[in-house]
Amino acid sequence: MSNNQRTEQNKEQLTDDVIRLGVDVGGTNTDAVLICGHHVLASTKQTTTDNIYQGIESAVTEVLQQAGLSSDKIDFCMIGTTQFTNAFVQRRELNGVAIIRLGSPTAKALPPLTGWPQSMLDSFEQQVFMFPGGHHFNGAVNSEFSEASLDTVIDSILTNSLTSVAISSIFSPVNQEFELRAKQYLQTHCPNISVSMSHEIGRVGIIERENSTIMNASLAKLAERVVNAFETSLTKLNIKAPLYITQNDGTLMTADAVRQFPVMTFASGPTNSMRGAAFLSGQQEAIVADIGGTTTDIGMLIQGFPRESSMHVDIGGVRTNFRMPDIIAIGLGGGSICDPVKGTVGPQSVGYLLKEKAISFGGDILTATDCALTRDPTFIHEAKPELVRLKSTQLTPINQAINRLISQGIDEIKTSRVKVPLILVGGGHILVHETPSGISKIIRPQYAEVANAIGASIGMVSGDIDQIFDYDELNRNESLQQAKDLATEAAIVAGAIPDTVSILDIQEMPLSYIKGQATRIRIRATGQLFLTSQRACS
Repeated sequence: MSNNQRTEQNKEQLTDDVIRLGVDVGGTNTDAVLICGHHVLASTKQTTTDNIYQGIESAVTEVLQQAGLSSDKIDFCMIGTTQFTNAFVQRRELNGVAIIRLGSPTAKALPPLTGWPQSMLDSFEQQVFMFPGGHHFNGAVNSEFSEASLDTVIDSILTNSLTSVAISSIFSPVNQEFELRAKQYLQTHCPNISVSMSHEIGRVGIIERENSTIMNASLAKLAERVVNAFETSLTKLNIKAPLYITQNDGTLMTADAVRQFPVMTFASGPTNSMRGAAFLSGQQEAIVADIGGTTTDIGMLIQGFPRESSMHVDIGGVRTNFRMPDIIAIGLGGGSICDPVKGTVGPQSVGYLLKEKAISFGGDILTATDCALTRDPTFIHEAKPELVRLKSTQLTPINQAINRLISQGIDEIKTSRVKVPLILVGGGHILVHETPSGISKIIRPQYAEVANAIGASIGMVSGDIDQIFDYDELNRNESLQQAKDLATEAAIVAGAIPDTVSILDIQEMPLSYIKGQATRIRIRATGQLFLTSQRACS
């Protein structure tokens, strides 16, 4: 299937008579949209409250009133959240974890938690255990695993009242047998324990995959509480539509899946904005700059999805290797503090206090929003741009600084000299008015300020595979086909309509350090959610 055919197929699915509610809860604003097919029925941007669930209820109530719809007309509800990312980075609300590595004696050189910041280790309880087990890259047993060895883990769980376990076995993405056996044994003796298995979370590479699994396990209790709160909020609003939560590759997870894999929501905010930018602009290949209150996230769209990072991603000082978008963050936003004398913009920002501190709102701090309002006084209706008394000679160095920051971010994210479109989204998209070098044109789509909520609302479901194949045993074409079938099956299990599933990305990486033609294959498949509504859009 060609890229054009895939795009048309997705477009046909989106024109079905289905009403989708998209909500994105950011650190500054909570955005909500109602979409029917390709039509945006209503949108709102509201300040995020200390109680985020109250903010969700207020935003959803607002868009329902705008659209003149009752809550029972909603078919799907999609929410993007930063709760889990923030909790881990800020070292708060993490539960204790029993950490099990299967791979002795091979994997003893670097024990679990190697390289973790001490402040992170101090934020939750850990009990570490290392046992024989694991496999080789071809699935052969590294050393035999015995369930009886886990009895010491069970004693520790009961003694320390631990609620979560992280299991990592060498090359488990290739052979999951030992991790599955360990989980079954533990849950037989500790029925209420939450178990995270590394083959379901990370990729090949024991240290980073294990780190990701421990992170996931430490968020188990918070995941239960947050998802329960989302469901309670929707119940209060009388929304009976199924709830999905966005993950970091631009696709969706069920509420139950988020309870099991909260780390998969990391970086979903920028991803939602990029998916929304593709939807609103019609561009499948472009650079997206999502300009918020404090920072700007810059990423590259490939086939309408964010380009995936090929590097290990550091989260809260911990190296991980689960899928994450390739994003450059720069200190530029609507609340960035400006100095016309020095010609600087940011990185300091007034953030969510913009409407209290900015000059155009009666404050005494010059922000990037104040400067932008001198060009477009109608952009924010409640602002008073006449309070900003700047000469053009004072604005010039500020505009140059903004253009320089954006250009530097674009240079970092681009991989070729070919000029590409730049899609500007987010509440601060007005800040940029000059076309940076390397950009063919600037696109400011309608509803750009709520692109993140729109990206959440149009989310698809995905399935991926990351395994090592030996081309000496199974030739390249057969190996690729097997990997494609596995990724497609995973997408269908996740809830995709079988006929809409297509392969989004294929990566082959020969492993020169392993004998023979061992090759690591990573494939991602995506498809549309199963749609059932027959109502027509109003």
